[in-house]
Amino acid sequence: MAGRLTRLSRGETTIDFYGRRKVGFIVSGLLVVITIASLFLQGLNLGIDFKGGVAFEVPATGTLTVETAEKILTTEKIDAATAKIQILSTGNTERIRIQLGDLSAETVTKIQTALAKESKATVNDVSVSTVSSTWGWNITKKSITALLVFFAVVSLFISLRFEWGMAVSAIAAMAHDVAISVGVYSVFGLEVTPATVVAFLTILGFSLYDTIVVFDKVHENDERFSGSKVSYGDIVNVSMNQVLMRSLITSIAAVLPVFSLLVLGAGVLGAVALREFALALLVGLITGVYSSIYIASPLLGMLKERSAKYRSMRGQLSLKSDMAHLMATGAPLGRRASARAASDTEKSAVSPAAPVEAILSHPPRPRKKSRR
Repeated sequence: MAGRLTRLSRGETTIDFYGRRKVGFIVSGLLVVITIASLFLQGLNLGIDFKGGVAFEVPATGTLTVETAEKILTTEKIDAATAKIQILSTGNTERIRIQLGDLSAETVTKIQTALAKESKATVNDVSVSTVSSTWGWNITKKSITALLVFFAVVSLFISLRFEWGMAVSAIAAMAHDVAISVGVYSVFGLEVTPATVVAFLTILGFSLYDTIVVFDKVHENDERFSGSKVSYGDIVNVSMNQVLMRSLITSIAAVLPVFSLLVLGAGVLGAVALREFALALLVGLITGVYSSIYIASPLLGMLKERSAKYRSMRGQLSLKSDMAHLMATGAPLGRRASARAASDTEKSAVSPAAPVEAILSHPPRPRKKSRR
């Protein structure tokens, strides 16, 4: 165990990431299919900022509970099943938040008065927030536009800094991260708010950072192995093993504070806004690390193997000791040399050392006697 950790910290592991790319593609494909099915069947639970509506917040007392709030809605001929009722905790105080669709001004006033009466508070203690559906649609369009602009700028930057193949792979990985994150929100019915959108854009930046770290090492090793007969699959494998420890440390350092924010901020302190933001971040960070290993890098390898430079070496991978030799020397061991080394190792392990007379093809010639 200690030896493995040492090799991991030094970037000397020999994990065949590229050879196992099909497993990652299958897992991602299944998750994307589940996302699409969930979006068609139940869609997204959009918050009031996107679909519009009215939100009431009132101090929670012994007389005002979730059940009494539902009775008030039923009295006003509003289906309580369509309402979203939450209990918000802040220290020792609690408030009840009720989110509804578009309502007339008269209905809003009636509900506000009934909530104040039931909670034994004044009407001014019941806050009312109204968002029009038009404003929510504008927010949705701006979010989509920001996402598309982000993709375009990132593609241009990576194409100029590296090459177009890396740009395509990075965009595919980020689209994968967004799809999986949206799928999680759709499957579990989590509310999508502006904070969620901000978190999505944040995780795209993290996913791009982790992918660029791998691509920078791939670009460096591509130049390093340019004079050797090395397949692009080997270049991807070597690069990913060399930056594996860095990716893990970065990911753990990012996940821990987000997890604390989710547990302490949302769970203990009851900050719902923090829960929405932290949950999206947590899902995105995990998918971002996964996609940089099993989506972006394998896609890049598959694209590059089609080029004239690497087409003849397609499918050739240096594994285990061969990969270690490649990482250490910068040159492949070769199939013949690898087979010969393995054969010599096997023979030396099975048969004892032969005497010198058996190794020589003929006995030594006798020395001539010198004349005196």
